[in-house]
Amino acid sequence: MARDDRFYAFIIAHTSRSRARVQRIRVEKKVVSAFLAAAAVLTVGLCYGLYGLTQQAAHLRTEFENQRLRAENERQRQELEKLNNRVERVEDTSRKLAEKSGVVENKPMPSSGGPALPLDEMGLATLIAKMGRLEEDMSAYEAVLRERGYTPTIWPVIGTLEGGFGGRRNPFGGPGYEFHSGQDIEAPWGTPVIAGASGKVTFVGWQNGYGQLVIVDHGGGLTTRYGHLSHIDVELDQVVSRGQLLGKVGSTGRSTGPHLHYEVRINDEPVDPLPYLLQSSPN
Repeated sequence: MARDDRFYAFIIAHTSRSRARVQRIRVEKKVVSAFLAAAAVLTVGLCYGLYGLTQQAAHLRTEFENQRLRAENERQRQELEKLNNRVERVEDTSRKLAEKSGVVENKPMPSSGGPALPLDEMGLATLIAKMGRLEEDMSAYEAVLRERGYTPTIWPVIGTLEGGFGGRRNPFGGPGYEFHSGQDIEAPWGTPVIAGASGKVTFVGWQNGYGQLVIVDHGGGLTTRYGHLSHIDVELDQVVSRGQLLGKVGSTGRSTGPHLHYEVRINDEPVDPLPYLLQSSPN
């Protein structure tokens, strides 16, 4: 009998105690080949799909890590920029306070230059160290000025601290928040207002928001403002000493009641007056 190469033959034998039976199954080669080809294609497809998913997951992980690094770099850049700006402001203020105190001579900045390089961790540590030294120097200069009466270290009026420096709700009931550039000290109408430090009067009169206002220049970029006055007792360009009468408490200008609006400015930028007030008691 001739062999038929078109089929695969499978012989299955069944045996038991009672009888034996042989079953022959024939499967065409093209069916087997088609099945094997389909299985191979399916296997390749699954492998490719798994590889694609693995690559996509790796890409997503890489993209996520890149986004995290970009966010971290941007945060560090902003912090460095803030720190650098703070160093520049403190350096400028320290220099002016040094000139005012007479601790160092007024002389031009030394020559400097060189290529601009990115600020790395070592540079950041150097910047922080420089900031610490500048703050120490500024504290020393302020101590000298305090001894000479040029730094506001006394309360300008006897009263109670109310609205502080920074963000606050609109005191007139309007929507949102506003920036408050000074410290409010509540006191009865007509309470004497005195100079927090020695200096020269550079403004007297009415100014929007402040009402009746007195500005005293203490040198080195340091000024103080006394607002909402009911009466002014000094004149323009008058030299005043610490504790000298400037005027009396009122409620002129943008005010909800009798109080003193007290400001401390460095290089015409308002700073929190509270640390200056806390150096002494209101009495």
